[in-house]
Amino acid sequence: MSDPLAPADFYELVHRRRDVRGQFTGQELSDETLGRLLGAAHAAPSVGLSQPWDFIVIRDRGARAAFKEHVSSERETFMAELAGERKELFAGIKIEGIEEASLGLVVTYNSSRGAPHVLGRHAIAEAGLYSVCLAIENLWLAATAEGLGVGWVSFYREDFLRQLLGIPADVRPVAWLCLGPVSHLESVPDLEAHRWAQRRPLTDVVHTERW
Repeated sequence: MSDPLAPADFYELVHRRRDVRGQFTGQELSDETLGRLLGAAHAAPSVGLSQPWDFIVIRDRGARAAFKEHVSSERETFMAELAGERKELFAGIKIEGIEEASLGLVVTYNSSRGAPHVLGRHAIAEAGLYSVCLAIENLWLAATAEGLGVGWVSFYREDFLRQLLGIPADVRPVAWLCLGPVSHLESVPDLEAHRWAQRRPLTDVVHTERW
């Protein structure tokens, strides 16, 4: 049996993880390293062992530029809904590192994987989607352990991304992840640093026995 990971190291890793936007260096990410990260994602637990995820690796500059243009448009749409100080705060927040990152990684959800009888999904239809999110978190922690950065881009329309990457109509794109080497990881999450939101203390969200 291999030596267990020191608990302190694991917890330090969890708290060091960041949603990266502005620190990507653009350095090449080797196939070997990418393989390890995807292996960690693929090792995630999934409802009924359905493994409902797929991973699309995007290095093509044209596709990334087209996606960035779409994301910028969606950013403007969101910004138009804001006013006053909130709008001013958002104007200074960088929301993506699409072109600066080494590559893009789109993670999808295929609800037909293992169907029609996915053990454990009969009462909670979203359990498969939760499984995909577990795979993303596995990859994110693995990337952090490797000294790499990950940024989750969420300012997009699913139909646009389907068309851009040829994703089947019945497969859902869950995340575009920007991935690659970074100059550093910030000690404070960007949204806290920009005063957009503050992390709630654990005591505010823990309940005993009942809500």
